[in-house]
Amino acid sequence: MELPHSHYQNEKEWMEKMPQADTVQAVADAMKQLGDPSRLRIFWLLCHCEECVINIAAATEMSSPAVSHHLRLLKNAGLIAARRHGKEMYYRAAATPMVNKLHHTIEEIAKISCPDWHDQFE
Repeated sequence: MELPHSHYQNEKEWMEKMPQADTVQAVADAMKQLGDPSRLRIFWLLCHCEECVINIAAATEMSSPAVSHHLRLLKNAGLIAARRHGKEMYYRAAATPMVNKLHHTIEEIAKISCPDWHDQFE
């Protein structure tokens, strides 16, 4: 890549290391979803346990349809995963490096700690 102007040393090197557009889009999508307080709470909960819609709704004091809507958005952004057991769906944080980093960043910013049983998802 040739830049029209050279302003400092190693400029070209940084430009070549710029993330690909699809990588940046995935991060932007994830952060957009976590910009909603309800989804952020649901995501934090699912970083620590696997739960069904009814229990998530009770824990967040939301209706089941509202929780289902937020879960769909979080899943589409690659932040959570789901599994079926019989007729019940269970949700948990996706096992990806981005999700792990987002989880720890949220806890660091909010100055909260993981419960002791958190290690089962690490």
